Amino acid sequence: MTVRQLGALLRGRKLSCLELVEQTLADIKARDTFRCFITLTEEEARGRAKALDAELASGRDRGPFHGIPIAHKDLFYTRGVRTTGGSLIFRDFVPGYDATVVERLAAAGAISVGKTNLHELAYGITSNNPHYGAVLNPRDTNRIPGGSSGGSAAAIAAGFLPVALGTDTGGSIRIPASYCGITGIKPTYGRVSRFGVLPLAFSLDHVGPLGSKAEDCALAMNAIAGPDSCDASCVAREAPEFNLPPLSRLKGLRVGLPSNFFFDRVDAEVADAAHGSARELERLGAQISEIRIPDLEKANLAARIIQQSEVAALYVNRTDPSEFGSNVWELIEQGKLISGHEYVNAQRVRTLFRRDFDALWKTIDVLLCPTTPITAPLRNQGSVVINGQEEDTRMASTRLVRAINFLGEPALSMPCGTSRSGLPIGLQLISAPFSEPRLLQIASTLEQALH
Repeated sequence: MTVRQLGALLRGRKLSCLELVEQTLADIKARDTFRCFITLTEEEARGRAKALDAELASGRDRGPFHGIPIAHKDLFYTRGVRTTGGSLIFRDFVPGYDATVVERLAAAGAISVGKTNLHELAYGITSNNPHYGAVLNPRDTNRIPGGSSGGSAAAIAAGFLPVALGTDTGGSIRIPASYCGITGIKPTYGRVSRFGVLPLAFSLDHVGPLGSKAEDCALAMNAIAGPDSCDASCVAREAPEFNLPPLSRLKGLRVGLPSNFFFDRVDAEVADAAHGSARELERLGAQISEIRIPDLEKANLAARIIQQSEVAALYVNRTDPSEFGSNVWELIEQGKLISGHEYVNAQRVRTLFRRDFDALWKTIDVLLCPTTPITAPLRNQGSVVINGQEEDTRMASTRLVRAINFLGEPALSMPCGTSRSGLPIGLQLISAPFSEPRLLQIASTLEQALH
């Protein structure tokens, strides 16, 4: 159920906050064969639910999230509750304060029921965690849920929760949203505070919500977005209202359909579903135009250099490979080999691409493309074949999303159909910096049209 649907039950006195929490916890215990969670916060959730029931009884309503169960990826600081980062090195870390976004969702009335599983240190796309168990995709447990926010996405896809927080450094919200058939948004860099979040790559990390619907993400953005004096990268601009109603028509909307890069080496079913979404937007009044975009292969290369360098800088003093899963340790070691001039030049390339995309947004409002070139791969599948070409699974999964972290633009993934085998297909919508309200409104409109 969505945030609005659950809220209606609570306000109609058909369900109490405590009853909803008890139902959620019981459901997780009975059905979570997907390993969505690392830690459940049962007693804390029950105590909070009782307090929020008392508030509703006294006439205090904190808004749409009042009494709604949610969860946080286990990168977010939670006061008095361990924050493992899905790793061994943080397995006993218990923060003394909440991350800003955790605090803001609590102030909005949300009830956290626990911390979700993830790819170790948020550094990967499988969520096959060697320390806390591999997260399974609820749509098909033989397949990965994507990563690194795999536990958050799986918890929503399984129907446990309407919303969970995630992070996105090279696609870590949008990839699991695509593979699990839900919606997730990576906001503009600087829109949402990262204070109290274990970092991966400082200049690429983004915090955002995953939800059962676009509106759930919008309501979460309402709660978490806005300036934060504790985060220097969080820009000093007030966040607008994100929960705009869907439109009956999209007349005047300029949608760019890339003729290069985003539809190169893409599975035919995925490409067809994305093109079908473009036709649906056109039916709703949008103007679709085929455009050429800057060469994002180069942007991806620069983004990988930046990410590996910044991750290596975080863990440069860690010398014991046994502290890490083998794939994460290999990536950290690779990052240590990157020279300073390579990192600086990659940042210079970023400036050039930013200028190119600033110019692009003068001609279109939204860029439409697939989120991932494939549907969810099988577990332990090292490579995939796309239109007869073999490609590393990790590289394929991140190929269409990584550059958007590099640019810092807002981007979301939403379901736009299923493959013949019944697997979800993700559509990516990208727009100009700080245009998230309009982006979410477009997604909500398209969502209704597709269903």
